[in-house]
Amino acid sequence: MEKVEWKVEGMTCTNCALSINRYLEKEGLKHVQVNFIGGEVSFDLNGNKTKEEISKGIANLGYKVINENVGLSAPGSRPPTRNFFSNHLQRFLFCLPFTAVLMLHMLPWHPAFLMNPWIQLAICLPVYIVGMGYFGVSAVKSLRSGIPNMNVLIAIGATAAFVYSLIGSIGNFGMDYIFYETAATIITLVFLGEWVEHKSVAGTQKELNKLAAKQKVMANMIAFDEEHKELIFPVENTTLHVGDLILIKTGEQVPMDCKILWGDVYVDESLLTGESKPIPKGKKDSLIGGSIITGGTVKAQVTAVGKDTVLSNILTLVKQAQSEKPPIQQLADRISAVFVPVVLGIAVLTFIINYFAFDISSTHSLMRSIAVLVISCPCAMGLATPAAIAVGLGRAAKNGILFRHAKSLELFKNITTVVFDKTGTLTKGQMVISHWQTDLDEQVFKQVVFSLEKYSNHPIAKAVTTEWKINNPIHWKKIEEIKGLGMRAEDAAGDRYQLGSFKLTAGQTDDQSHAAYLLKNDKLVGWFDLEDEIRTEAKGVIEYLHSKHIRTILLSGDSLARTQQLADTLGIEKVYAEKTPEEKLLIIEQLNNETPVAMVGDGINDAPALAKATIGISMSDATQLAVQSAQVVLTNKGIQHLPLALGLGKHTFITIKGNLFWAFIYNIIAIPIAAVGLLQPGLAALAMGFSDVVLAINSIWLKYKKVI
Repeated sequence: MEKVEWKVEGMTCTNCALSINRYLEKEGLKHVQVNFIGGEVSFDLNGNKTKEEISKGIANLGYKVINENVGLSAPGSRPPTRNFFSNHLQRFLFCLPFTAVLMLHMLPWHPAFLMNPWIQLAICLPVYIVGMGYFGVSAVKSLRSGIPNMNVLIAIGATAAFVYSLIGSIGNFGMDYIFYETAATIITLVFLGEWVEHKSVAGTQKELNKLAAKQKVMANMIAFDEEHKELIFPVENTTLHVGDLILIKTGEQVPMDCKILWGDVYVDESLLTGESKPIPKGKKDSLIGGSIITGGTVKAQVTAVGKDTVLSNILTLVKQAQSEKPPIQQLADRISAVFVPVVLGIAVLTFIINYFAFDISSTHSLMRSIAVLVISCPCAMGLATPAAIAVGLGRAAKNGILFRHAKSLELFKNITTVVFDKTGTLTKGQMVISHWQTDLDEQVFKQVVFSLEKYSNHPIAKAVTTEWKINNPIHWKKIEEIKGLGMRAEDAAGDRYQLGSFKLTAGQTDDQSHAAYLLKNDKLVGWFDLEDEIRTEAKGVIEYLHSKHIRTILLSGDSLARTQQLADTLGIEKVYAEKTPEEKLLIIEQLNNETPVAMVGDGINDAPALAKATIGISMSDATQLAVQSAQVVLTNKGIQHLPLALGLGKHTFITIKGNLFWAFIYNIIAIPIAAVGLLQPGLAALAMGFSDVVLAINSIWLKYKKVI
């Protein structure tokens, strides 16, 4: 199946997204995700339908696919038509003069000609045509899809005022029946409110848009002529391929993921990791596309392009998380789906009760019904959660925190325990051999240890193979890695070697303090020690968690002595040492049964435990993003932003609750006020137009507020 990712224009609320989602699923497409804030639509194409057919189906719903690969005209076909107005601001500016003139008749010194209903009709007609060209068309298409949107209410409200006035004009019933200015005001002010709302909602995507803007830049490509002379010429980074050579100079953006072949530079990766301090890099080091060279010049080879780059992976993860709905959104979605029919029913009841029960004139009863229609705001409930999530995820991504699922933001509010892995998480994982002792010959000992550890991915093994690199390793007859214990092998002579934790010694020594022990034919023949520097931010992070009354636990496969020493240094309350991955999984499962748990680990050795925790937080190099099993990934090679991740999770949920409270309270209060005649339709339209702005502003505030 082909994965299709499109940008779709015209989605303004949850009901819009639900309409597209329902259509795509009805067509049999799988893994459908629709994000109306970002305008992203993705699905798996099953082969039964073409992209052009799906694009046309979305267009029939009232939306427009703007992906460059879709909707291309066939030879000889009519070019696509362009709308006269491209946005709501243009529509508002067109309607405003006509509406302003209509409003003059309400002033004491109004021009006499404005009291002619036919002149008012002529002035109102352009506004009504433009309004129905957008609201009316959208309303009809949404009704056709089975999920009526907000534009149904606007179209009915404006049309009711217009038709009522037209009947009054034709029947010459007098100015008490003429409300052309009401129809024009509703349309004009809703266009204004929609434009302001769209600008505000777009602000919730600011951080994500910054990342996306870094995806397309110019690059200096290196090539060679017939005489093998070096040529440098500019190309778009989108035309680069893996293996291409590029030149990157001071002040330039790294165009694609690459590896340095020559030169030394300082790199600003703050856009991707949140760390503003330039990082020194040299030969064989990797550069992440989107980062900035602050000093130096390098020649590099492209290692990843397109969707395989780190930046693209980050954007994909954030967009996927945005498209998913946390549990709190489900209630709002169910209400939004039936909101418009309910409001239509309330509007009808408003007219009936006012006209028959309270003996209010048909004119005033109709105006109250119209006010009910235009003041209600289903968009508020649909926007409450996505707007907050967009800001929360954007701020997190800017600081090198990637949430795989939007629900993780909500789960953070319940976390009372954080479990840490030791090596590479609380320590830097850059270990060096400090002491060693053996009964074997020194070179033989190093050769055996190196030959065993070269088959392991454990941080200890990497340290040994880096420091004790041997050119003539032993060719084992058989070798295996026993998770949580170490390596076991047999050479051609039949000698059996084991290298690993204290558990292997079987009582041959009482000293548990060493990093690894070597056994030959079940006899202890040596050991070595490693030093691993504690991360500078570790103690501060632990102290922060304790200040928030969050319990901390250290869970490691290392020896009890070294694990306890680290825990005492950092102030961690409880220790589990010498645990295999299977034992770690059982411990996390047990802790999870008691209280919601977050686990922080390296994302490789601890993958089962990370997946089992309420929230798994992976310590990862950015290039390993695609293979992590955790719900949250820290890409800045440190835990310094763990408090920010916890804080953003909790405060994003607080913002969502605040938005939903406003959305419900607004509609619960506003609709009755309109129903009893305390609000004119024009003011109701203005209130509706700006109700979503409150949500957007509250959500955008999450980008600046203190969360830790």
